[in-house]
Amino acid sequence: MTELVDKGFDWKCVSTWRQSAINTLWCLLGCSIGDIGTIYYFQVNAIPWSTFSIMALAMFNGIITSIILETIILVKQMEFMPALKTACGMSLISMISMELAMNIVDFAVTGGAKVDIFVIPLMLIAGFLTPWPYNYWRLKKKGLGCCG
Repeated sequence: MTELVDKGFDWKCVSTWRQSAINTLWCLLGCSIGDIGTIYYFQVNAIPWSTFSIMALAMFNGIITSIILETIILVKQMEFMPALKTACGMSLISMISMELAMNIVDFAVTGGAKVDIFVIPLMLIAGFLTPWPYNYWRLKKKGLGCCG
């Protein structure tokens, strides 16, 4: 935690905020496809799982789809196995915090494991804002983005 309070650390770098926002958006795209898609599937098919079970599976699927999306993006720059390794090595802290934020908002607004047109923007905003400062810090301090 002391690294976050580093007196020499600069939170005012516009280009790093911009790049970390782009990285966070790519992660959000991958995570939201799996997460919202899973919740929607269970909702439409009225599958009688508990809210907690659906949301846990949705979070897992969100992380998997994020890794798949990142691998597809990276395959354009490198071979498949190194791309997959890089995608699997991306920040789980960022993805888990993103998934938790999205699902907490869904639970708070709908009671959980429900998707409607009003909750999706709120889920996406929370999913973006929650890991963005961490992704900035990670990119600035270590030269690493959220997705690679």
